[in-house]
Amino acid sequence: MAIRRRIDPDEGRRALELWAAQAETDGTTADRTTLATAVRFTLEELASRAEGNSVEVRVPPFGVTQCIPGPRHTRGTPPNVVETSAEVWLALVTGRTDFAAALAAGSLTASGTRADLSEFVPLFTPAELEVPR
Repeated sequence: MAIRRRIDPDEGRRALELWAAQAETDGTTADRTTLATAVRFTLEELASRAEGNSVEVRVPPFGVTQCIPGPRHTRGTPPNVVETSAEVWLALVTGRTDFAAALAAGSLTASGTRADLSEFVPLFTPAELEVPR
């Protein structure tokens, strides 16, 4: 079943590219609206590429999604959770950092046997993003 997108894919990709350009050029972060759009777009993209309900990915305060095939979680605290900040999440999905490094650095938490997203990130390589200069 296809996920219901709330972020227009073109708008989301533009926000992600703007974030990547700023991160690459001066290390600053994009404005809050751009950051929120990029995070929500990439969470939707993950959910569409790894459809399922066994892992909950949280990027507070911007969004949450369920993904990865497996047993469905319906209420209470999910057994498989990945949580991180917006900046770390976008670095993961653009290939600027990898899952194991972020986990080792303590910049994300992952609990549960299915909570390893290394098979699914990055979603976009830097070469796939049109980063304006």
